[in-house]
Amino acid sequence: MWLGLASTLIAYAACKALYRRFHVVFLNPMITSLVALVLFLHFAHVSYATYDASARWLTSLLGPATVAFAVPLHRHFPVLKAHWPEFLVSLTFGSATGITGSVLLARLLHLNHAVVTSIAPRSVTTPIAMDISQAIGGIPTLTAVFVILTGITGVVVGPWLLRLLRLKSPVARGALFGMGSHGIGTARAFEYGAMEGTCSSLAMIVAAFITLGLAPALVSALG
Repeated sequence: MWLGLASTLIAYAACKALYRRFHVVFLNPMITSLVALVLFLHFAHVSYATYDASARWLTSLLGPATVAFAVPLHRHFPVLKAHWPEFLVSLTFGSATGITGSVLLARLLHLNHAVVTSIAPRSVTTPIAMDISQAIGGIPTLTAVFVILTGITGVVVGPWLLRLLRLKSPVARGALFGMGSHGIGTARAFEYGAMEGTCSSLAMIVAAFITLGLAPALVSALG
């Protein structure tokens, strides 16, 4: 009964300790704990259905997690108020680009409609991405996989982009991580500094609500 829950918590705690010890981006616990769990289920001959049944209540915590976004939004409201034009323009453009690019790429690869609508909200944090996916006809669990892959890609590519674009502004650095790799990127942004992490957190939340408004219309317009 507790197999899924216990294995998830142990894998994450162990992988987080490993990341703190060596601090290498490829050892990010979102990557390593995922691999560790897949290997565990494979070698222990545990089906995904069994795992999911015993760890499902962790998924149910995504709802309260969405409501909890109000806390950092309230706590860092002065930062958002000071930089709202930059956030609004960059995150609206980033959200529209993320949805449009995902849908067009999926169409180019001749993926079916359910996959197209599942991948469209991949650039926002998991709880809201799953809600958007369900609303536009996607498969929420598949969307969660795309969200994780997007976050992992963001923390790998993000530092390279910072150097390439020579971004020095903490606001721009934070917005890049928050828009590009949501929660996973925010954890990475805090490693650069408190301001970067705060801006990433705000960007992640604002981008999620912008995508919530844009996704149905854009997916419908793109066919």
